[in-house]
Amino acid sequence: MAEEKNKLIVFEDKKIRRVFHEGEWYFSVVDVVEALTESPTPRQYWGKIKDREFIALELSPIWVQLKLAADDGKLRETDCANTKSMFRIIQSIPSPKA
Repeated sequence: MAEEKNKLIVFEDKKIRRVFHEGEWYFSVVDVVEALTESPTPRQYWGKIKDREFIALELSPIWVQLKLAADDGKLRETDCANTKSMFRIIQSIPSPKA
């Protein structure tokens, strides 16, 4: 059952990792940023958005760090957001797809 709840979803041929946590789905922020921006460095892109839109304004983080499988198969702490928070993050992305 737990394995079934940690499946990938696909958005425009991009894999987005997700995990079921505390009764709701949480999605990898970096994966969503990559899918929407096609940036070659989605982690850096997310870092700049995070600094500009949240940290610089001293807003409370709207994401949590959860362990998701990385490309090497190991579980790594990853910035994740639930659906409501993800929409707020998407609003901060200057991209036509967002």
